[in-house]
Amino acid sequence: MTNFRRQFNDLAKYGLIAAWLLYAANPALAGNATADLQQSVIPNDDVAPLELLGATIMPGTTQRLSWSATELFEGVPVSTPVLVVNGASPGPTLCLTAAIHGDELNGIEIVRRVLHEIDPEKLSGTIIGVPIVNVQGFRRGSRYLPDRRDLNRYFPGNSNGSAASRIAHSFFTHIIEKCDALIDLHTGSFERSNLPQIRADLRDPDIVTLTQGFGSMVVVHSAPTDGTLRDAATRAGIPTVTLEAGGPLQLELNEVTHGVKGIETLISTLGMIRKIGLWGDPGPVYYRSSWVRVNNGGILLADVSLGSTVRQGDLLGTITDPMSNASTELRSPYSGRIIGMARNQVVMPGFAAFHIGIQSNAISTDTIDDAIPGLSHDESDEHVGGMSE
Repeated sequence: MTNFRRQFNDLAKYGLIAAWLLYAANPALAGNATADLQQSVIPNDDVAPLELLGATIMPGTTQRLSWSATELFEGVPVSTPVLVVNGASPGPTLCLTAAIHGDELNGIEIVRRVLHEIDPEKLSGTIIGVPIVNVQGFRRGSRYLPDRRDLNRYFPGNSNGSAASRIAHSFFTHIIEKCDALIDLHTGSFERSNLPQIRADLRDPDIVTLTQGFGSMVVVHSAPTDGTLRDAATRAGIPTVTLEAGGPLQLELNEVTHGVKGIETLISTLGMIRKIGLWGDPGPVYYRSSWVRVNNGGILLADVSLGSTVRQGDLLGTITDPMSNASTELRSPYSGRIIGMARNQVVMPGFAAFHIGIQSNAISTDTIDDAIPGLSHDESDEHVGGMSE
């Protein structure tokens, strides 16, 4: 286990609880206790400059770099900004990535706000932010690369492979391998929106401890799909989670604010910023989730909203045939919470309309796969059809 993960485990298990108890008893003392706790997780190593993308970033400074992975058809290099805040004190390297899908805008603004609000003189460790990974897709307002490939299915990539594989390889080797922990930011796709949430493989103890630092953020168990950045980074020993917030092709300020609060709380919990950053009680954890699909084509009109609590049998929405005016009700097969949903639109049979985090009792990480018998792989896979991440 890396020093970063060992230190974070100690903090997550003992420090966060101790800080909360102390604050409840005497708020005036909580700041000192938290400061002492955060100090304990910072290594005593000498501060060293950071070498990244051919540049040297001195401690206590902020720098904007450029990563170039490929060329346009006319031979012009394609580059994207890489924002680096290298703290004045030693600590872990936390990486934030956004817009691997070029139409997912909320993550771009989350990275901007987090990086530009940090004073490097007050930071322990390093934060690396890449607000637009898929710059070619972003320029076209498209989820995909120009060749219609999904970049987030080609990690860790291959220097001699397809265009997508070469871009993935360059990004992974030049940036991701420098990280001690990674947050990959996404939104829903194909006119779907997600409640702000952390997607994490809760079978991995190191990732579980990482999820405990986000404050009031919903956590959803989700084994990473092969080829995603989360999958490749985790396999490389870098604890990684996905932060999903909102939908594509628009900036949603409530979702952005929620994401920023979660990440800033994590940064504070890690001891990278010396301040109290406890944002509410920990959010609910859903070990199982399922997409509810429509059985009829027509116009989908929702009767619930993101974050709604539903019981088995509750009405989720109606599908109306615009020709015959016949309507069909879509009801919840589970009790739980709406953590993702389609925007009102025209749908066809089989369309995934509502994503439900399913209520269950506390479950051991050894038995997550058997938590709810009878739930098929297709039902529990929120990545079906490339809908997310």
